[in-house]
Amino acid sequence: MQRSLFKVEYSEEEESMAAFAKAISHPVRIKILKLLASQECCFTGELTELIPMAQSTISQHLKALLDAGLIQGEINPPKVRYCIKSENWLKACHIFSDFFKPDQPLCDCPI
Repeated sequence: MQRSLFKVEYSEEEESMAAFAKAISHPVRIKILKLLASQECCFTGELTELIPMAQSTISQHLKALLDAGLIQGEINPPKVRYCIKSENWLKACHIFSDFFKPDQPLCDCPI
């Protein structure tokens, strides 16, 4: 089987959307984002009280959200404070709202 020699190019918006979608693809991450969006900031220890999971598990989910740029953290030993990263939060809102337009005409699937 021969592979294609062409490389698929993606727009910056498509790359961002995929990164944001991957970051929010787990219910715990959605819960973390909802908690952070409802308050100015949150410390790691508070998250483990609100979401009954091990600190290490919460940290892994926070890392995925940090890597995608949806949240930011500030180290204040011995705690880490997290909050929504406003610029990227608004970018994600814009990208997803453009993608999921309720008035967008769709093809009628015959299935």
